[in-house]
Order: sequence, then structure tokens, then C-alpha cells
Amino acid sequence: MTTTVEKTEPARRSALRDRALRTGVITQVVVLTGRTMGTLRNPALFIPSLLYPIIMLSIFSQVFRSIDQTPGFPAGVAYIDYLLPAILVTTGLGAGAKTGTILTTEMQNGIIARFKSMPIRTGSILTARSFADLIQFLGEMAVTTALAALIFGFSPAGGFVGVLGAILVSLVVGWSLGWVFMALAAWLKAPQVLEPISSMLTIILMFASNAFVATSTMPTWLRFLSELNPLSLAIEAARELALGTADTGTILAPVAICAVVVLIAAPIATRNFRRG
Repeated sequence: MTTTVEKTEPARRSALRDRALRTGVITQVVVLTGRTMGTLRNPALFIPSLLYPIIMLSIFSQVFRSIDQTPGFPAGVAYIDYLLPAILVTTGLGAGAKTGTILTTEMQNGIIARFKSMPIRTGSILTARSFADLIQFLGEMAVTTALAALIFGFSPAGGFVGVLGAILVSLVVGWSLGWVFMALAAWLKAPQVLEPISSMLTIILMFASNAFVATSTMPTWLRFLSELNPLSLAIEAARELALGTADTGTILAPVAICAVVVLIAAPIATRNFRRG
């Protein structure tokens, strides 16, 4: 009798685990996303991220405010209307990097170990992490856009619909890059290693792009790098949406690149995370 119980107990546990895994990835992602969002009740976790795009906007809108009067700059466009879409996209880059950093921190402090001991699909943990950061990023963009309109006079020709399109492009960029940095995080497993790499990539992609000045005003070598930079495509799409001059090709190009990035990075992140 004892032998029968000993044999059936592992089978029962395995059956319960399989049943839990079949509860649905969507349910797991929703629950884990809610749990992650609950950590944002601590102001120290979200205020720095909220201040970053506002500080960037304040500094660059004042330092480069006369650029809209230089040759090569789009005629009739105020610099704030030119700048803000780029700030939204580059903030998405920073949000993606932060996703990876937070993941490495949770891998070290034991939170991820507890999740892995539960009957939860590995991919659900990473997806929930990406969605939680995406929601926070959306809030940051909404606040930044509102302040830009109230304080700096942001009022692009594309109107509300164009600005909404620019925000959606920025969300796609931030979410796709989040998977890249989560793949790096699951591989490196240490924030002190990931952070300098993330900072270097962020600086290169941000400043070797068309974010702050028109590429026609750049030195030849920098213009070449900027035109190769995929972030420039996203900035161009967001900017043209806000200015009301976007066409289908301009919008689809960065979205397609982001889709390819996710299709490549997500399986790598999941595999590295499962092995970690």
C-alpha cells in the first residue's frame, strides 16, 4: 500500500503541474503583469524614469532651439515639434535597456528563482516583465507630451492623431528593444555587467541618429552612420506622423524591423532565461 502511494504521489504532483501550465499563458501573463505593476507603488522606482524624458526635452529644446533657423532644417517646423517625437523614441530605447537591468536584478535577489519554482511557463515571466515596463513607458510618454504642449508649445501639424501615431511607434520600439536587453540580461545575469553595455549601446544609437539635428547638417561619416542606424528610421516615422507628412512605407519600415527583432530576440531570451 505504501509503495502504491509513493508511486502515485509524484504522478499526482506532475498532473497538478501540467494542469497549472494549461491554465493559459494569457492568464499567467496578466497575473504576473499585475504583480509587477504593484511594485511601482514605490515612487523611487518610477520617478527617475519619469523625469528622464522631461529633463532631456528641457535641455535639448533650449540648447538647440535655434537649429530651426539653419539651412537644411525643415521649413516652417518649430524645433519642439521636430524634437519631441525623437525624445519619445529615444526614451523607448532607454525603457528597453531598463527592462534588461531590472530582470538581472530580480535574477539576483531571488524573485525569479521563486517564479521558476512555480508551475509557470518561462515565457510568461518575460512577457509580463515586458508588458509591465511598456505600461509604465506609456505613462511616461503621456506626461512628457502633455508637459511639452503646456510648457514648450508643442503643437505639430499632425494633431492628436499624428502624436498618437508617434507614441505607438515609440511603444513598438521600446517593447522590441526590451526583448533584446532581456536576452542580454539572461545571458550575462549581472546588472553590473549589463549596465555599462546598455549605456554604451544607448549612447551610440541615440547620438548617431537623426534625433536632434537633420542628417544633412552632419559630417559625411556621421551622416552615413545615422542613415544606417535603425533607430533613425523609427524617429523619422514618429516625426513624420507628428508633423502629418508620413507615408505608409515610412511607418512600416521600423515596425517591420521591430517585428523581426522580437522574433529573433524573444526565443533567445527565453532559452537563456530557462537555462539560467
